[in-house]
Parts: sequence; structure tokens; C-alpha cells
Amino acid sequence: MKRIFLVEDDLSLINGLSFALKKQGYETDIARTSVEAQNLWGNEDYDLVILDVSLPDGSGYELCKIIRRTSKVPIIFLTAADEETDIIMGLDIGGDDYITKPFKLAILLSRINALLRRSDNFNETTTELNSNGIKVKLLKGEVYKNESQLDLTASEYKLLCLFMENPDIVLSPEQILSKLWDCDEKYIDSSTLTVYIRRLRTKIEDTPGQPQKILTVRGMGYKWNAADRGAL
Repeated sequence: MKRIFLVEDDLSLINGLSFALKKQGYETDIARTSVEAQNLWGNEDYDLVILDVSLPDGSGYELCKIIRRTSKVPIIFLTAADEETDIIMGLDIGGDDYITKPFKLAILLSRINALLRRSDNFNETTTELNSNGIKVKLLKGEVYKNESQLDLTASEYKLLCLFMENPDIVLSPEQILSKLWDCDEKYIDSSTLTVYIRRLRTKIEDTPGQPQKILTVRGMGYKWNAADRGAL
């Protein structure tokens, strides 16, 4: 049974989500404050985390940073804030998805199921990817650039694997998003892809402003440059 960690202070929302997640076959632990969440996190093992951004004693963003120090577990942010800067911040610090309140329960469940499926697929892979100075040890979830280990978020890791598994193939934004989210595209904010690409380039490129690994193909999308022939 998959275990979900819900960090939320709204009791009515907690009751509704707990009931829905139980019907889906998930086991759910709940924390209503940042302190309570940190205590539970240190003693338990979870498959997915749902974080409210505004907590009585702190921010879900800070809690996300704490979790990312030791884990690549999928994280979904829940918040009433829908400003682009808030969304970008959540993704930049390691969130995998971002849902604004109020939301439809079916959408949240779809996102949860998609993230868990992707996580299972990556954990089951037993091969290595090696291209253009980047090595991915899929079994361990580790990434190396010229033998130096890189610190990637879960979303950055998944995006990098997608590119490296499709070398020299142009992937449209729609194709990339459908692979990353694995759910109805009308629920996806495509602006998040730009954030992921930018953040990933800062970590794997020698000169992020002149990328040589993840190339932008104007009017079409992006591709992984396996042979390092230079940007288009």
C-alpha cells in the first residue's frame, strides 16, 4: 500500500482528502503544523508528500527544502496563491507539482496517481544512461557530470532521463509534459516546463546561457544533443 504524507491545517480539507485517498487505497499520515511534519518525516517512509504552503508555524516551502535534503519523494504543493512567482518558487526548490485552491478532487487524484506511476517506473529501471559527459545511474537515482555527482530535484532528474532516453530526437513541449505528468494536458501549466529546462541547464551545462546538451529547436521544442555538436 502506498503511503502519502499530507501536511495541511484546514480540518475540513483534511477530512475530505483523507476519505478520498483511503477510497483510492492509499494509507495517509497527517500533520497540521511544520513542527509536527518534521517529527513525522524523520521517523517514517512515504511514497508521496502533499504540502500546504501556508502553515500555522511556518511555510511549506521551507518544509520542502528540509525534505529535499534527504529524499527525492514526489511533492505536490497545495496553496491558495496562484501567482506565477509562487509557482516558480515551489518548483525551483524541488516541488513536482502545484495545485491551487479551490481544486477539483478528481484533478488532485489524477496528479497523485501520475506522480506515483512515474516514481515506480524510475525505481524499477536497472540500466545506466551515459551521454555527453553526463552519466545517470538509474538504479540509484544518481547523476554525474564528468564523474562529479550532481544534486537534482526529482523533476529535474526525470526530465534529464527523458531527454537522454531520446537522444537527438526533437521533443515538443506537449510530448515532454505528457511524459512528465502522464495525465490530461488541460490540467497542466506549460510554463512549468520553462522553469524545469532553465534549472536543469544551470546544473548540467558548462555555460547555461549557451547550452550544448539540451538544445532549443525553434518552433518545435527541445532535444538532447548526444554528440555535443553545439546549440542550434
